[in-house]
Amino acid sequence: MSETIRLHYDVDGENFESAGQASHSVKRSLRQLGMPPEIIRKVSIAMYEGEINMVIHANGGVADVEVDDDAITIILKDQGPGIPDIDLAMQEGYSTAKDNIRALGFGAGMGLPNMKKYTDDMKIDTVLGVGTTITMKVNL
Repeated sequence: MSETIRLHYDVDGENFESAGQASHSVKRSLRQLGMPPEIIRKVSIAMYEGEINMVIHANGGVADVEVDDDAITIILKDQGPGIPDIDLAMQEGYSTAKDNIRALGFGAGMGLPNMKKYTDDMKIDTVLGVGTTITMKVNL
């Protein structure tokens, strides 16, 4: 594959039921491209966790995925409140999700740790009151 494949998705922050549609679509596309199951699994988990975080914390956002010969890059961008303490947010179990979100089974504080766990590189750019961009890479 010499040409980079680019996929774009809007993540609806109003609807938990639609969260995961982008990661599901990427999973299907990666299967069609013949990617190895382990790569598909990593990308799907990392992207799903990011989608859920955008719905819970940022009222949605956008997800862009680029597939080239060397890696799959996932760029998640929102205009939410930003992350005040990235080190704290990266700790397993830490969550700022409200009780009504937790009652739905979300907000367990594993989103960012799982995103890091299932990718080869992850960078978080956040500005309080402006939003967050997370760039993840899974090497091929």
